[in-house]
Amino acid sequence: MSSKIAPLNRIIKFSNVDGPGNRMAIFFQECNFNCKYCHNPETINICGNCGKCVLHCPTKALEKNNGKVIWDKERCVSCDECTKNCDRNSSPKTNMIDVDYLLAEIGKIKPFIKGITVSGGESSLRYEFLTELFTKVKEKWSDLTCFVDTNGSLDLSDEEYKDFVEVTDSFMLDVKSWDREEHIKLTDTDNDNVLKNLKYLFSIGKLFEVRTVVIPEFLSNEKTITNVSQIIKNSSIRYKLIKYRAIGVREELKPLMTSPSDEYMLRLKEITDKYQVEDVIII
Repeated sequence: MSSKIAPLNRIIKFSNVDGPGNRMAIFFQECNFNCKYCHNPETINICGNCGKCVLHCPTKALEKNNGKVIWDKERCVSCDECTKNCDRNSSPKTNMIDVDYLLAEIGKIKPFIKGITVSGGESSLRYEFLTELFTKVKEKWSDLTCFVDTNGSLDLSDEEYKDFVEVTDSFMLDVKSWDREEHIKLTDTDNDNVLKNLKYLFSIGKLFEVRTVVIPEFLSNEKTITNVSQIIKNSSIRYKLIKYRAIGVREELKPLMTSPSDEYMLRLKEITDKYQVEDVIII
């Protein structure tokens, strides 16, 4: 029996955009960044049980009982009125689960996947839980790979995370901005560990993919892409250049940002070509 638990937001049973091959994507609740362009802001905070969402649920799938908001999965129609009306970037539709629960879910679809990828929120905040999960996955199914989608906020070179890094097959790292002050403006947090992790994970061969969201005028996209390209050049590491899109983001922040044109994205790809980045994808 597992003693560790973690807040689960949702599971996507089959995904082909979260690492190599068909994968189960597991999303955990809570993040230590507050990105202005966040496309799933309902994963940032743990539910505070205020009960406001209960008032907006059209199918009565939510109720407040003994000070806690209870979610009835069977009544839920996934209209997202609860998260749209939440004042704290959270969701009442989370469950505290243990490692054994996830092992059972993986076992149901194991023949159809190449591995699992954990995301969030920020999945690495649950690194002890993930260390146990990945260890048991490898004990049961040695052919499955375990990937971590991360914002890079933890210093993964620190001894505290040694077991976690060792049992993880590879990491997918967001590099949002190379400029420290710009990163603080964007996320409310500095990027010291992000850039350290970029170099560290590259050096130990555990960096599968780097991703940068492109927002014209709001971010110094050329600077970020140039510096990342200089580090991962002539390697098999994938670099995803992602167009900012005002879908799923917080309404009050939409006026701050615009989506880049296809022409602008192609100009940015020319930077990666210059530094011989071999695997670049524009999304």
